[in-house]
Amino acid sequence: MFSHITKDFFGNKQSFSIGLIFISVGLLFGNWATFIPFVKTKFDLDDAQLGLLLLSLPFGALAMNPVAATLVRRIGMQKTSVYGIGFMLLAFSLLLNAPTVYFQSFFLFLCGCGISITNVGMNTCVGAIEHHFDIKIMSTCHGMFSLGLMFGSICSSLFGGMGLLPGIYMSIVGALLFLVLLFAQKNIFLIKEEIHEIITEKSKFSFPKGSFLLMIVIGLCVNITEGTMADWSAVFMRAVVKTSTYFEGWGMAGYSLFMALGRLIGDKIIPRFGANKILFYGGILSIVGILVVITLPYTFSAIVGFALVGAGVSCGAPILYASASRVPNMAKGSGLAIMNTFAMGGFLFGPVLIGFISKATTLSIAFGFIASLGIVWVIQSKRVKLF
Repeated sequence: MFSHITKDFFGNKQSFSIGLIFISVGLLFGNWATFIPFVKTKFDLDDAQLGLLLLSLPFGALAMNPVAATLVRRIGMQKTSVYGIGFMLLAFSLLLNAPTVYFQSFFLFLCGCGISITNVGMNTCVGAIEHHFDIKIMSTCHGMFSLGLMFGSICSSLFGGMGLLPGIYMSIVGALLFLVLLFAQKNIFLIKEEIHEIITEKSKFSFPKGSFLLMIVIGLCVNITEGTMADWSAVFMRAVVKTSTYFEGWGMAGYSLFMALGRLIGDKIIPRFGANKILFYGGILSIVGILVVITLPYTFSAIVGFALVGAGVSCGAPILYASASRVPNMAKGSGLAIMNTFAMGGFLFGPVLIGFISKATTLSIAFGFIASLGIVWVIQSKRVKLF
């Protein structure tokens, strides 16, 4: 089942090199997500205040979105990817060394800017590689991101448990990933500009309707779930499960591992079983996983619950993004751009909403809200027409 990964991804130097960018982004985000409880304690924040602080990152990402697209057109997708991840390495190295909450917010804003630039550049590079070599690596590359999330959360948990200061640890990670970037950049700069006409085309935004609107609704449910797991799983492990420091990141690790596995086999199972069925059962798995986390708040059971959520959300984005790119009667790239706008909004702003719900009630009830979104996701996956 994994033979296509070896042939298409690892067998191509350009695809493997851009995959290193994906895994680097995942590592940075996974480390940050695990240390969110540290930041919460360091600045004595309640859940609502933490939610507001986390809002800095999506503001940076959304502010930089138009600039990122311009950079791809002006300097090319290759330089945008390399310079973007370089900027991310610097921003994330500063992130956990912030002396005040205001600096923390500013550094988070810079991280959001770097994520936006890198995301646009690296995904455009993947499209170009697929077009030039006639291979399929998009799902695998997103799987690399998930693996980065997993390894980042595990490593930060272990080193944090051993007493290494988060700021020093993150600076070391940034330096090591800079060496990875130096290794990868040569092959990235060799990627051919095969889809120039796609990235330079301007499409007018239009509000989605019909089946496309249902796809957007499902996408919001999926991405709010993803964002919540990324930003709040470690907080849940500390505040509700009350696990040791060594295991705070293992909820995220279990989630990321099974999300990665789902994405790595996605190109095989989606055509075999059908996209609608995969979406439907993915929603079921997500609901079951969250209910396990809420009702059995113990270290091992919580990790299992988070893993089930990871398996549930794994194929959501690949299915919806692929379908959005084929919406009829829309300009090339327009459907994908609209889907990405809503998806990013759900992933980045959803965790902020969770903070406010948790402040008004409890974090477990806030997670219950995510389970209710899973019900919407399941119902609509039966009704939606995918393209």
